[in-house]
Amino acid sequence: MIKTIKQLVLVLILGTCLYNCSSTKTIDSTQSTAANDTLRIANDSLEYEIIIIEPGFNAWLVTQPPRGFYGQQFLEIRNRQYVVEFNQRVLQPQRYNPNLYIQQINYNPNIDYGYEVNYLLYNYFLYFEQRYKQKFVTSRG
Repeated sequence: MIKTIKQLVLVLILGTCLYNCSSTKTIDSTQSTAANDTLRIANDSLEYEIIIIEPGFNAWLVTQPPRGFYGQQFLEIRNRQYVVEFNQRVLQPQRYNPNLYIQQINYNPNIDYGYEVNYLLYNYFLYFEQRYKQKFVTSRG
């Protein structure tokens, strides 16, 4: 569900298991962990929201390079590349599994979403590739 209020509301609902919807964790830029498989990142001042519903994502995330390992600019560049390809796949349900590519991601490169959102979104794309055996064109670096 993508909502727009003033600038941009970014909502990312990914995953096929919706049974975890009842347990969400709000994270702002000062928090760094989430215990549940549903992760909600929100910032009222920018009016955006990202929701990741994916069993196993948080357990996988702790095995990845920690926050601060990548710079925000690196994450933003990679996320732009991933979002473009992901959105193209959403528009091609005859070619790509529509159960995986449910809806487009509204990621505006002119908005500073902050480090936390970019870090989690980038890592979600890596997780998505690994878990669902998908390969995006973007290179990791």
